[in-house]
Amino acid sequence: MKEILGIKIGMTQIFSEKGLVVPVTVVEAGPMSVIQKKTVEKDGYNAVKVAFKDCRENLLNKANLGEFKKANVPAKKYVAEIHSEHEVGDEIKCDIFTVGEMVDVQGTTRGRGFTGAIQRWNQHRHPMTHGVSLVHRASGSMGANSTPSRVFKGKHLAGHYGHETVTIQNLEVVKVDASRNVLLIKGAIPGPKGGLVTIKTAAKA
Repeated sequence: MKEILGIKIGMTQIFSEKGLVVPVTVVEAGPMSVIQKKTVEKDGYNAVKVAFKDCRENLLNKANLGEFKKANVPAKKYVAEIHSEHEVGDEIKCDIFTVGEMVDVQGTTRGRGFTGAIQRWNQHRHPMTHGVSLVHRASGSMGANSTPSRVFKGKHLAGHYGHETVTIQNLEVVKVDASRNVLLIKGAIPGPKGGLVTIKTAAKA
């Protein structure tokens, strides 16, 4: 399975060969450096540890910095494990994907803080007239009174909204620009501009 880390740049639109407007998300994908290889004999499973996005050395602690120096790789901001057959020191670029290939994109959605039930769960507000006083956007009934004498778990109420790991499946790669490490992916992907995303081969294509 192919997999790469990327940074969401933003959205734009391009024209297809048929003249249709295609909305796309621009992702700076790679290059990633392989800094460690894990094996069944030593670690109990097969994987490679990859690093992405250059950063200053003084932003890392000594343990992480030593890991990069051991692999002879410059300091990087993000580190992750992927399933791949690459060796330590290899570089993984966005051209592992091809135009027309279907991918799954995983990212962290924008955090919206503490929000009410209307924004969080798309509930309706109360009437603006007819005796409704100061509770137009408040939650309604909490349930029965003496039985069960509690609010059922899972009830849609106000609370923390956003900042969740979300995967969008079966998105199409529209363009691969290996010279600028850029992928154009059809449609929207989770997260804000500048957010870290993971692009991998579609599981259900």
